[in-house]
Amino acid sequence: MKILHIITSLLTGGAEKLMVDLLPRLRDLGNDVELLIFYGERTPFYEQLESKGIKIHVLGMNRNMYNPINILKIKRFIGKYDIIHTHNTACQLFTAIASLGTKQIICTTEHNTSNRRRGNKFLAIIDRWMYSRYKKIICISEGTEAELKKSIKGIKAGLTIIIQNGIDVRRFAEAVPAAKESSEWKGRHIIMQIAAFREQKDQDTTIRAMTHLPEEYHAVFVGDGIRKESCIKLAKELGVEKQCSFLGVRSDVPQLIKAADIIVMSSHWEGFGLAAVEGMAAGKPVVASNVAGIREIVKDAGVLFPPHDDQLLAKEIKRLMEDHAYAEQIIHLCQIRSMDFDISVMAKRYNQTYNEL
Repeated sequence: MKILHIITSLLTGGAEKLMVDLLPRLRDLGNDVELLIFYGERTPFYEQLESKGIKIHVLGMNRNMYNPINILKIKRFIGKYDIIHTHNTACQLFTAIASLGTKQIICTTEHNTSNRRRGNKFLAIIDRWMYSRYKKIICISEGTEAELKKSIKGIKAGLTIIIQNGIDVRRFAEAVPAAKESSEWKGRHIIMQIAAFREQKDQDTTIRAMTHLPEEYHAVFVGDGIRKESCIKLAKELGVEKQCSFLGVRSDVPQLIKAADIIVMSSHWEGFGLAAVEGMAAGKPVVASNVAGIREIVKDAGVLFPPHDDQLLAKEIKRLMEDHAYAEQIIHLCQIRSMDFDISVMAKRYNQTYNEL
């Protein structure tokens, strides 16, 4: 099969990381796989995919993902592939429009349990039409599917399917710990959060948790985005800037996770929680917000805390560092759970779905 995936960019994010891991494996299953991106900045993810031999088409260097000119550009690709698979709202909407009047098979992956459109009656009408154009909607968790059906009325039976995200478990399990970044790390308990600084993520609660922890606890944030500067400002305002490091985008995430003591995933909402699975695979205890999407990944393995509760987050972090028997139990459960999310399982299920379509 000839398959084209479409995503807005290859900046930091779970869906973007998924492209890096999934597309080469779909190719290895005998498919001709290519990627189309709206915004073509050369990022570590871009270079990783390119090095793996995946052809990348770039629509331009305009950061406005909703530039309607992209509809006309997508039209050039319609009909050249057996399957076109979209990710993220702008791609979902513009591809639905671009494919009008054609027999192109299009499918999409729903990556989140919530977004800014849901709850808006006018946008709900647009979404209902948009999703009706797709032959299959892949939801990355039970929570994602449930919230989609709740907010978009009239989704026909059989249109959605759950295929949970996956990672290269072995890559994280066998990673060599990165050298300590600076003197600030030495002798400290490293609490790491890997996430883009977007509205959905809640680095703020992790930063506030540091106000309840001794100085030997150090929070490390990996990722970039529009909220990064406000989070740096918050750390300064709370007087914990010396207990926080902001590393930006990194290509050595497995090694960084191996160097951490605890992986935190604090979110307002979450479709799945790829970084949580990465932490589990690396043999680290994972502490995550008790929200739909990530809850089903972490429950009965890692530790869940009420969203936005910085005091309880700090308490859970401290317990994991001080109660070694408890921490070892959590680590063991996390490692077992991570095996359910190996990327090879996910790739086979995607390939099966394409064949059925």
